[in-house]
Amino acid sequence: MSSKILYKVTFLNHGKVYELYARHVGTSNTMWGFTEVGELVFDLHEGLVVDPTEERLREEFGNTRMLHLPMQSVVRIEEVEKKGQSAIRDAISGEKVVTPFPVPAKPR
Repeated sequence: MSSKILYKVTFLNHGKVYELYARHVGTSNTMWGFTEVGELVFDLHEGLVVDPTEERLREEFGNTRMLHLPMQSVVRIEEVEKKGQSAIRDAISGEKVVTPFPVPAKPR
């Protein structure tokens, strides 16, 4: 196990469920009712295969030093041993919002 603790943070944001990995999670000392999430962890892909969800999350949160999430938006915080796949899901259906390839339309 790594010497640094790793957390999987699941939270609601604009009708979607985000799953991110971070090294720091705590209560905000400056803003009551918020959870701090910092030191976000992203995969570094250097090959041809790129995870579009990871890229979208890196675009949105790549320069973020600290997220201050309202407590009511946090769904779950898990301490994990290793990083899994980050995700953005629809809050109602649970389906992934970012798909790796265009999904063909169903024939009628």
